[in-house]
Amino acid sequence: MTTIPILLAALTAAEPPSPELVAACGDDPGWGCEHVYDWTGSRWWANAAEWLLAKPITILVVVLLAAIVARLVRWLISRTLRRLMAAADGGSASRIGRHTSSVLLSAGDDSLRNTARVGTLTAVFRSLATAVVWFVAIVAIFDVLGVSLGPILATAGILGVALGFGTQQMVRDFIAGFFIVTEDQLGVGDTVDLGGGAKGVVERVSLRATHLRDVEGTVWHVPNGQITRVANRSQEWARALIDVVLPYSVDVARASEVMKATADALAADPDFVMAITDAPELWGIQEFSPAGVEVRLVIRTLPAGQFAVLRELRARLKVAFADAGIEFAYAGGPTHVVLTDQRGEGSGLGGIVGIGGEADSDNSFGGQIDGD
Repeated sequence: MTTIPILLAALTAAEPPSPELVAACGDDPGWGCEHVYDWTGSRWWANAAEWLLAKPITILVVVLLAAIVARLVRWLISRTLRRLMAAADGGSASRIGRHTSSVLLSAGDDSLRNTARVGTLTAVFRSLATAVVWFVAIVAIFDVLGVSLGPILATAGILGVALGFGTQQMVRDFIAGFFIVTEDQLGVGDTVDLGGGAKGVVERVSLRATHLRDVEGTVWHVPNGQITRVANRSQEWARALIDVVLPYSVDVARASEVMKATADALAADPDFVMAITDAPELWGIQEFSPAGVEVRLVIRTLPAGQFAVLRELRARLKVAFADAGIEFAYAGGPTHVVLTDQRGEGSGLGGIVGIGGEADSDNSFGGQIDGD
């Protein structure tokens, strides 16, 4: 048993280089210089072999290993992220579909948004991993060439600090973009409002900026670091909401029946049955305003499907009201309505109560009481 440590010590022990080898190849001789010196005994040939053969071969091996490792790491990152995303989505196309804009659903590619999200994250992690692998390879090459890394690293540190101060906004954009992508705040095909007039359909999302096109065809390039809030109309589900303003003289109950029947017919239409997810709901009178009585109707739809549903609903309501002899509120000017309390002066509550007027704002109806 005692012979094993002795053998290991003998194998691992390195003989110190001879003074002649040190004089020819230095304190840390390379394998090329050492072998050529042993063969030829010539210092010149040993140094020539070291610089013309051994060092280039070593550098080539380092580069090849770095390329292989970088390729392998990129492949592992791509596969891991795809599997993580598939596990998070439960592997169900229906779940992905519920989180996907109707623009993408109509294109027949339920996984386009998920693919874009995975592609962005994959590109980021692959770039970082590649940079780390090649940084290690460059350090190894400098070591082969005998270049001292101390001054280089010190200079790089100073330059890094200077670049950090000069690129604070860019770093902020990248950090904000990373969280936007990982948290799935928005994706390709979503209809969003980023504030400052930038609203439309997202065409591309990167870590640097978000690119969207509005209804006029204008493309907005918004740096991610300047996005403080995201109003996304294309996630989970949407709601087509319409407030129909009726004159005070119209029978609200009858008008409500016409509205509900029109919405139900729209929900049963084969062209819209896939976009509408729930039965239409008539919420009733929403507000008394100077223009008239506002009656609210809502229809739950797929993400970003509310716009087409609303356009069709408005057209059908116009025709249905005309057929039923119901008029919309007069659009040429406000309708001023005054209610008089008939309980007499003895009650202490007599007088005139304005609806939506400026004379009695405390007793006026509507306003911001109902946030729906």
